Amino acid sequence: MRILHTADWHLGDRLGRIDRTDDLRRAVERVAVHCKEQSVDVLLVAGDLFSELARPDGLRDTIRHWQEVFHEFLEGGGTILTLTGNHDNENFCQTLVSAMTLASPTVGKPGETVPPGRLYLAADPTFLRLEDRSGGFPVQFVLMPYPTPNRLLRGESGLKYGSPEEKNNLLVSAWSDALRAIRNHPKYEPKAPAVLGAHVHVHGSNVGPSLFRITTEEDVVVEGSELKEFDYAALGHIHKPQWLGETHVRYSGSIERMDLGEQADQKGVVIFDVGPDGRTEEPTVLPLPATPVYEVVVLDPAEDIPRFKLEYPDAKNDLVSLQIRYTAGKDQLEDVLRDLDRIFPRWYARDWKETGALGPTLVAEGAAGKGFGETVRDYLGQELIQHDPAERDAILKIADGLLKEMEN
Repeated sequence: MRILHTADWHLGDRLGRIDRTDDLRRAVERVAVHCKEQSVDVLLVAGDLFSELARPDGLRDTIRHWQEVFHEFLEGGGTILTLTGNHDNENFCQTLVSAMTLASPTVGKPGETVPPGRLYLAADPTFLRLEDRSGGFPVQFVLMPYPTPNRLLRGESGLKYGSPEEKNNLLVSAWSDALRAIRNHPKYEPKAPAVLGAHVHVHGSNVGPSLFRITTEEDVVVEGSELKEFDYAALGHIHKPQWLGETHVRYSGSIERMDLGEQADQKGVVIFDVGPDGRTEEPTVLPLPATPVYEVVVLDPAEDIPRFKLEYPDAKNDLVSLQIRYTAGKDQLEDVLRDLDRIFPRWYARDWKETGALGPTLVAEGAAGKGFGETVRDYLGQELIQHDPAERDAILKIADGLLKEMEN
């Protein structure tokens, strides 16, 4: 059985003002190409399928895109196994699981062999089997979603905790207990091939510059010593690709660079094979192209902007954070922003600071003494500097009216 491991798709996500839908859909399409070219039997997505920023209509369109991209894969007998991550909306995913169960009410009991050619989503710890299409032998799949109180701390006693640290400790224990319960299930065969899919932070992993929209204090970190006992542990949650101690215990990483902290990551997916006696060879990483993400610092617009035009001739699709310094009386901010917008049209964040000919001005210090209304008006005036004048005036008029209501 040939299995492709991927994770952290974050479909429908944004980076600052930039909608990442097209970037992420292209990455999903590349995953589908790998499935076809590698004759994959099972596509295992280890959590965070959707972004928490995705709107309901965006989720609908995302699922429609899946149908189009993976129609041939599913029709040919391929199977997609997915599980929920910390960024997946629990209510939406539970509703989706319930709807799928209504469609096939006899499918999904623990340890049962499920039919191929379908997508399966695990919103709770799940144990199922798939039969290899050519060899006829079963492979066990254990699917462990991200540990949250709603998933793992059932009952009133489980929801009582005095601090975030206490809650995380309870979740670590509950996650390990749930995994142990599956492996002790009467239908679980210790000698049969078994693959784990889990969305979790394992102790000892390299998170890179930062976790994606979550701090280490907020995260649930499991020990993970039992993971190496599986023929393969397909992990999601940490976006930096890596293996942990054993080459078959892996984070595949995200399918795209999601923010500046991932600017140096090489994205990819992992392919491995499982036979009747377990994993047959070392996992192989297949690369995925990724969008460049970087920061550009402008210290002297008159000198830097002409240089950027030469250094970044093909930056129209790059995701760029702009840090701008300009000199009052020498540089026109509106012109500087317009020139940078032409070179880096997909800037996702920008910040500028005015400096005088004799050194930094006291703008920052002076701003601290401004009233709330004046600060908001100044901010909007600068942020809307490149917008259509009529649109800018209309927005400022609305903001002015709201501020006057608050002041009164």
